[in-house]
Amino acid sequence: MEVVLALAIGVLTGSGVYLLLRPRTFQVIMGLTLISYGVNLFIFSMGRLKLDSEPVLVKGFNSTLANTADPMPQALVLTAIVIGFAMTALFLVVLLASRGLAGTDHVDGEERKGAAE
Repeated sequence: MEVVLALAIGVLTGSGVYLLLRPRTFQVIMGLTLISYGVNLFIFSMGRLKLDSEPVLVKGFNSTLANTADPMPQALVLTAIVIGFAMTALFLVVLLASRGLAGTDHVDGEERKGAAE
């Protein structure tokens, strides 16, 4: 399970970095989104990957972290998802405004002559 999660985090982060280095703004936004997904998985995995543990305190159970799930990473990831969604919506509005004003969606604002992408 840990190997699959580590591979997923690596693939998401690597793909996000690749897209961040692309010249078009939509690809940059998608790269930021993929990196945020990778970071969310990383934060979630810091709460220990544990199967069959109680998510909340149950009557008659010892309330130690040995037999309950840690709620802090789950709360952090939920907050990060909401903030990431708002950030993506804001970036898309800025992208559309920039494309309308500049006439291109390149990050530097200029279309390269003769460059095939």
